[in-house]
Amino acid sequence: MKQFNIPESFPIPFFDHDKSLLKTIRNSGQRRKMNFFYFACRKIRNIILYRWAYFCPLNSWRIRFHRWRGVHIGKNVFIGPQCSIDNAYPEMIFIEDYVAINQGTTLLAHTNVRHCFEGLIECKVSPIHIKHHALVSINSTILQGVVIGEYAVVSAGSIVINNIKPFTMVMGNPAKKILDFKHMLTNQNNNNQ
Repeated sequence: MKQFNIPESFPIPFFDHDKSLLKTIRNSGQRRKMNFFYFACRKIRNIILYRWAYFCPLNSWRIRFHRWRGVHIGKNVFIGPQCSIDNAYPEMIFIEDYVAINQGTTLLAHTNVRHCFEGLIECKVSPIHIKHHALVSINSTILQGVVIGEYAVVSAGSIVINNIKPFTMVMGNPAKKILDFKHMLTNQNNNNQ
């Protein structure tokens, strides 16, 4: 089982893109404490790898492209086509072994809004941690700071804004617990013996 060092959440400044592309790149690089040229090259690389992973028909290549972007991915993971894994902070996504993330799912580890929403929405980056054997069904959205427990199931089209306990099925917008199935698995294992 692969273990990750999960970083803490941290605030980021409000959205501040300038009319000048060069100034925007310089500001973004300074926020990340990077040389602006290095930041620009990294951003371009991430956009290209993101697009390749998004449209790639082979799971092993999708996994490789996302790892190259900085996403932390365990072994025997399935990531479906057309999944959007945070383009700005891919290094804040942690996916453990034997996880399945189905087509069209979005994982977003940051919120970055304009100043007009100050006091209403906090601009921050928080890691997403999907634990082993979890299933995220088609077209679901996982927002920043969420931990999805072991063997948890996120039903199709759900929007997850809170942590999900292990052996739990959630559904809806926002996702709410609909089933706790740990006892079902325990009973099934006892019947098989």
